[in-house]
Amino acid sequence: MNWRKQFREWHRRLAGIMILPLIVTAITGVSYRLSKDWFGFTRDQAHFLMVIHEGEYLGDELKGIYVLLNGLGVLFLLTTGATMLFSNIMKSGLFSSPKQQKEQSKS
Repeated sequence: MNWRKQFREWHRRLAGIMILPLIVTAITGVSYRLSKDWFGFTRDQAHFLMVIHEGEYLGDELKGIYVLLNGLGVLFLLTTGATMLFSNIMKSGLFSSPKQQKEQSKS
């Protein structure tokens, strides 16, 4: 299996695992900020959103692991996604000259 297929497979598998924590993190982070800025909630009123956002409900032992895995998952997905995108762009000849594109289409 070539590296492109491996990246796609790793990306697909991790994305399936990471979708729920990332959605929860994004929704609670945006909700916290908007509830304070737009709706005038105090820090104490909106604190429950930060508890969810930061994984505090998991306890002191797991909170750090949750944040670490969430961050590493995002970095991995960004890296594999960007690599696949760059590979597709280079493969399609988007940045090659018209002369190179003609030569590629002839072969």
